[in-house]
Amino acid sequence: MSNEEIFISIVIPCRNSKDTLRQCLEAAFSSDYNHFEVIVVDDGSEDDSVKIAGAYPVKLIEMGEHRGVSETRNAGVDAAEGEVILFIDSDCLLDKKCLGKIDDFFRDNKRKALGGTYTPVPFDRTFFSIFQSLYVNYCESEKKPDYLATHCLAIRKKDFISTGGFVKNITMGHTTSVEDVEFSHRLGKYGIELVFDPELQVKHIFNFNLIKSLRNATKKSYYWTLYSLNKGDLFKDSGASSHELKISSSVLVLSAALVASGYGALSLPLYIFNIFISRGLISQFNRYMGGIFTLKAMLYFYFLYPIPVISGGLGALLKYSMLKLRGET
Repeated sequence: MSNEEIFISIVIPCRNSKDTLRQCLEAAFSSDYNHFEVIVVDDGSEDDSVKIAGAYPVKLIEMGEHRGVSETRNAGVDAAEGEVILFIDSDCLLDKKCLGKIDDFFRDNKRKALGGTYTPVPFDRTFFSIFQSLYVNYCESEKKPDYLATHCLAIRKKDFISTGGFVKNITMGHTTSVEDVEFSHRLGKYGIELVFDPELQVKHIFNFNLIKSLRNATKKSYYWTLYSLNKGDLFKDSGASSHELKISSSVLVLSAALVASGYGALSLPLYIFNIFISRGLISQFNRYMGGIFTLKAMLYFYFLYPIPVISGGLGALLKYSMLKLRGET
């Protein structure tokens, strides 16, 4: 193959992203790779996102009205001139070495898609942001991934088009949380292998506090559960929808039932089992942030974080049951 760099199109969807878009674009244009373009697709923002994007040498596409992230990303691909498409989010900061790694990968690999993850420690250093970044980094770092997340997903344009791109009406009409999961599953049906590179990382800007963290958990749980019920793989270990999280949520429910029944002492072996199952995650917390953070993270993961996960899951179960009764699944 020629030594000339592969032309890469970075597609960044945005909606009301004024607080993070400038940093996202600064990071993209700081790449030590030369042969790329940046496409910003604005999905009906009501803030200064378009103005901010216009200050950079990007290809700017305005959707006009709010169309959703799937149509927004598809529009970016339609406008792309690159052989390879890299999807990132408008709150993600691309490492300057990422494009070079993507170039190296696609020189040697056909019919494959490449995914990355968050850096273990995010841009903002609140407890809840660090917890989320460490958790996602841990869960997504699998040799054989179930899906590739669109915060860092690269694919040849021809393969993206041949598989139909992102669909706008999955999981009973919602795509904000699971469009990349559905897309990844569809890639497998077309014979395109999913490859994960743990060194391909973007630094995420979460700006999470307690409320935002719990709200995010509720939303993710609701749409993941709805999608999984529809697909029939509710108990699958799938990235952030991990066995560790599912077991932690189950243990909290069982322990609450035991306490209410007067058998609270029996919850102790359940939590010992819970700690054993999540020992890899605990090690991740300790490796990057030390013992005090790890203790706080364990308390959060075992006793508080599962509550919105359970709530979102129950809401999805109710919604799915209603749709099934109406014959709409």
